[in-house]
Amino acid sequence: MPLYAAVREAIIVDGLEKRYGERRALEAVTFSVHGGEIVGLLGPNGAGKSTTLSILAGALRADGGRVVIDGHPLPDEARAARRSLGYVPQRESLYPPLTARENLQFFGRMAGLGGATIREATRRALALVALDTRADEPIVTFSVGMRRRLNLASGILHRPRVVLLDEPTVGVDPQSRECIFDAINGLVEEGAAVLYSTHYMEEAERLCGRVVLLDEGKVVKSGAPAALVRELGRSPVLRMHTLRELPAGWLSTLSSARLLARTGLEYEIEVATAGDVPAVLLEADRAGAEIQDLRLRRANLADVFFALTGRALRDDSSGES
Repeated sequence: MPLYAAVREAIIVDGLEKRYGERRALEAVTFSVHGGEIVGLLGPNGAGKSTTLSILAGALRADGGRVVIDGHPLPDEARAARRSLGYVPQRESLYPPLTARENLQFFGRMAGLGGATIREATRRALALVALDTRADEPIVTFSVGMRRRLNLASGILHRPRVVLLDEPTVGVDPQSRECIFDAINGLVEEGAAVLYSTHYMEEAERLCGRVVLLDEGKVVKSGAPAALVRELGRSPVLRMHTLRELPAGWLSTLSSARLLARTGLEYEIEVATAGDVPAVLLEADRAGAEIQDLRLRRANLADVFFALTGRALRDDSSGES
């Protein structure tokens, strides 16, 4: 049951512009996020992701365009927008000498909470990120993953309608990553709108109903991850290592598969669908191959981005993300 009625468009970004001197950091960026959904903001370092989030959080002023947070236009209604907003920056905003509980109580007071409300909010947030049993330990003793989870808790303590997440899983262990995912999904179930900035494409495919692909400050594509991958039209590729060389023409009877390349005993085979793999293996067995290793690679969001821009998603050409 949602905690509150979902705003139809909890985040509206329309023609957003930002310049640093002569350089355009953002150019006509447009997208929206509805209550109860996660939208991924994707791109390599320098694409404009952090600049976009900083403008939405009220930390930067745009040079053009329109931004509306939970019905409040920026910058005119920035104070009202901040009450609806939870911002979790990539850089940890925590105080190591304090305990986890003390950190959250501090951030709760900054958000205007107090008394029994702040105590209950702290209890709930600690449980949400699985730190309730470590609540009274100084966070200087915490692992990176535990601090990341607490960083998330500090940004959602007041149960915001709109949540901005900037690379929330950088450097975390698998257990902490799963905990963060569970917490984010819990926010969405309550009706929150989540904008999730990341360069981890596998996370976006798993979490996000829609994605916005940025490159050099521009939106190059947006849509549902599965739809974007289908639109790419790239077939799965089977990589097979055998102990014996396969004879020429061993795949000639299969119209749904073709040999792309061979290097020694390594074979790359394009198949129409993953369902064609058993037929390929049967033909290889009939040809006398002894298969030592087998991998199937499907197209993904990284392939989509590379096809659109010719650049790797984890390109580190700039310090600005």
